[in-house]
Amino acid sequence: MRWKDSRALPGARAPSRSWVVCVCLLVGAGCARNVRSDGMREEGEASWYGPGLYGRKTASGEVLRPGTLTAAHPSLPFGTCLRVTNLENGRAVEVRVNDRGPYTGGRLVDVSEAAARALGMLGRGVARVRLERCSS
Repeated sequence: MRWKDSRALPGARAPSRSWVVCVCLLVGAGCARNVRSDGMREEGEASWYGPGLYGRKTASGEVLRPGTLTAAHPSLPFGTCLRVTNLENGRAVEVRVNDRGPYTGGRLVDVSEAAARALGMLGRGVARVRLERCSS
């Protein structure tokens, strides 16, 4: 069915261009806040994973090994470098996303044991963090 075919629907007419432009702008404005730039920045809780999972494959297919500075994030592409900053003590570490998670509600990221040690969060297990993409 074509809009200009007035025989298709009695009384039907093509929408005005200004109406179409207005709708497109509203839809675009609503979607724009969901677009991430390279300056991505998130804050939330982080937890860590480790010894019980060593030797197992991550979602990327990589085997988890002790001492790696890696992380699990629900949606960032594998290989993404993230700077994780512990907001409670100011310590920071760069990790590489190689797994999916965390699966515990409300958590932003799971970091490896080595990253948790660098962040000073081993004892508590959970810390409030800021995530930023690495600068280089």
